[in-house]
Order: sequence, then C-alpha cells, then structure tokens
Amino acid sequence: MARVEFNPRTNLIEQAAYKYTLQDVPEPNLYREIFPYTEIPKIAFNHRHVPMFVPDEIWITDTTFRDGQQARSPYTVEQIVRLYDYLHELDNDSGVIRQTEFFLYSKKDREAVIKCMERGYRYPEVTSWIRARKEDFQLVKEMGIKETGILVSCSDYHIFKKLNMTRKQAMEMYLSIVEAALEHGIIPRCHFEDITRADFYGFVVPFANELMKLARQANMPVKIRACDTLGLGVSYPGVALPRSVQGIIYGLRHYAEVPSEWLEWHGHNDFYKAVVNSGTAWLYGASAVNCSLLGIGERTGNTPLEAMVIEYAQLRGTTKNMRLEVITEIADYFEKELDYEIPPRTPFVGRAFNATRAGIHADGILKDEEIYNIFDTKKILNRPIVIAVDAHSGLAGIAAWINTYFRLEGDQRIDKRDPRVAKIKEWVDKEYENGRTTVIGDDELEMVVREVMPELFKMHESRVK
Repeated sequence: MARVEFNPRTNLIEQAAYKYTLQDVPEPNLYREIFPYTEIPKIAFNHRHVPMFVPDEIWITDTTFRDGQQARSPYTVEQIVRLYDYLHELDNDSGVIRQTEFFLYSKKDREAVIKCMERGYRYPEVTSWIRARKEDFQLVKEMGIKETGILVSCSDYHIFKKLNMTRKQAMEMYLSIVEAALEHGIIPRCHFEDITRADFYGFVVPFANELMKLARQANMPVKIRACDTLGLGVSYPGVALPRSVQGIIYGLRHYAEVPSEWLEWHGHNDFYKAVVNSGTAWLYGASAVNCSLLGIGERTGNTPLEAMVIEYAQLRGTTKNMRLEVITEIADYFEKELDYEIPPRTPFVGRAFNATRAGIHADGILKDEEIYNIFDTKKILNRPIVIAVDAHSGLAGIAAWINTYFRLEGDQRIDKRDPRVAKIKEWVDKEYENGRTTVIGDDELEMVVREVMPELFKMHESRVK
C-alpha cells in the first residue's frame, strides 16, 4: 500500500512513490513504434505532466578528458593540465564547475591525473571513469580518487544486443560492481547508458531502487548519471517515456527516491537538443549536468560547458564569482595551441558569434551596440562586438567597423555621413563590382583608412604602444 505523507517542499499531502520491480522479459523491448531505425525516430506524447522541482543547488560537471577525448586526437599530458587549469580559473572557486572525469587505463592518463591532483584545487574535483569490472577499482584506489563513474548500460539494445544478457543478469552484475566500489570506500557514479531507449519502469527504476538500498546500507552516496547516449531526449511537455527528459528526472527522484544532489544528466547533441535538455534536467530535479569544453564528444558532441555556464547565469541570475572571460581564453587555446577549428558562428566562442555584416544592423550598432548585441560581450567575455564589411554593409557598416576597430568613443566616433566614409565605401563597392565575393579583411580596411584617415591610424598605433 502506498504511503500518504506531507511534503514540506510543496506543502501538500502527497501519495508516496509506487514501487516497481524488475521485469525480466524474454525478448528485448526496442520500442520499434518509436525507433523504427529505417525512419526518423518518432516523438510520442501521452500528455502526462510532472512538476518542476529545481534543486537548492545546481552545478556543472565536465567530461572533456573522457568523452571529449573519444572524439579527437588524445591530448598530451601538458594540454590536459592546461585545460584543467582553465576549468579551475573559469570556476574561480565558485563551485559551479564541480568535477571533471578522467580515464585511468594508459600511463599518460594516470600521469595527467597525478599532475592535476597535485594542483590541489578544490574545484573541479578529479574523478575517474572505469569499466564495470572489479579489477578496475584497484586503479581508482591506487590513484587515491574518491569517486568514479561506472558504465551500466540500461536499454535492451545494450543489455540484449551488446552484453548478451537478460535484464536480471545485467542488474546483478552491475550491483556486484557497485558493491565492490562501496567496499573500497569509493563513491560510485552509475552511468545509465542509453536511458532514453530503456524500459523505464521495467528496468531503470527497479535498478535505481536497488542502488538506493545499497547507498543506505553503506551510508554512502550512490550517484546516477542519466545518459542520453544518442541525444534522443525531448523536453516538450507531455512527451512519453522513454524520451521525456522531465519524466526521467521526475521518475528517478519520485519512484526511486534518488536525491537531487546524486542525480546528473549527460546529453548528446544528435538532434540539436543537448543544451535545452540539460537545462530541463536542472529544472526538474537534477543538480548536475555533465558537459565538455566546446561540446567536443562522440558524434555530434556533448552539451557545451560554456553554454551551460551562460545558462546557469540566466537561471540563477548570478555568475557567482566565475570568470567568464576565461571562456574566450579557452577558445583561443583550442584554436591556436590545439589547432582545433571552431565554427565561426558557434555561440560565445566562435570568431563571428557577435559579428554583424548587414548595414541596417550596423546602423543600429552605430546608435547603440545594445540594440544588436546579446549582452556586453566585451565586459563579460572580453569579446568586443565585431563588424564585418562586405557588399551589403553600406555607409553604416563601414562607420561601425571604424569605430569598433579603432575603439573610438564619444565625440571621437565617426558618423556614417562623414565624407571620408563615403570614400572608403567607393573603394569597397569597386571591389565587389570587380567580382569579389569574400568579406573585406581588417588588414585591407586598415590600409584604406591609413590613406583616408591617417590621424585615426596614428591614434590606434599610440594606443597599442
């Protein structure tokens, strides 16, 4: 019989969670009506809505050195340490970026872990990721790591097709591994792989219930990372499981009684939903969202860490004492030191993310950059607004480029009606009349300005010196 009790958070008398037991089916449930494979997956609705439940604290965890390394050439030890330093500098002891995870299998991995731990940073905490094998815990124990991720695949695609097991066999194996971690005094973080194709009430909730029993017996946390492995999660209200992000987070909290601070969302971007799904997970009760720098990860990547830093600020109304300008330093490091090409229009980190070409937009920027800039990108990210000049920029675009490039303010600013701007526009127009199709480069414009407005060029040089 279900309990009826008062919930101090909602101030309502509520019926306590139903208890679900393992459904050990003889054949896998592949949800072919939703995932036909030869067609685009379908989004099914059951019109069931669950309440928002924003945790007292929300935070970010990082997988740059684990999932992020599975999608690119491995980082060197020195690169890992530098990126770890950047994560620490971005967090700036705010506790928003709490953890980052590492492989332990190669000598290089272990060397990087040792060097990062020697930094002595509180945030982000160094954690690990291992296979669901008891012998792997010896590595974790030898390294002195307090928490480790453990892969526990939970959809029938993985249990039946990859592991060649039944649900009961898989659960028993997973529980034995978690028990081994607890016996070693290591906090297990169970990665519920492919949760958005899993039988939620037939396997996920019963398994989570057993994990919570082990946590109570050991008097230690057993964390759960809900892994949207193929990016199939959907945040629309009323979507049916297994694709409902709200339903997954609510169900783990309500039916398995997993505390929010033990609950984490790990999203992929296969359907362009990584960021919104991560934000939804926060709103419905997961304290943590797992991300990687620049979203680098398997296939289309993970949730970008820098995106969730901005999302945190939007949801909480504060950046605490994070140093958001470090996001720009990280982007520069990836491009200049790691030879990684960031698509120029990538939000927050792309070279053109706050650039404008259209003359009408440039005209607005001439009047007040706030009209067409998402926020003060110079102050917050150390990224001044960028004006690109092409065939459509007009007088306003050229004047705006001059003002931003030469950092002219107040009475020094150049008006689009200045006859010298018209001379520069004549040169620009001639370039495109002669068949040019590319944007005019800063160095080219600089040469024209040297001829038409030499005093501005001298002023710029004196500032640089």
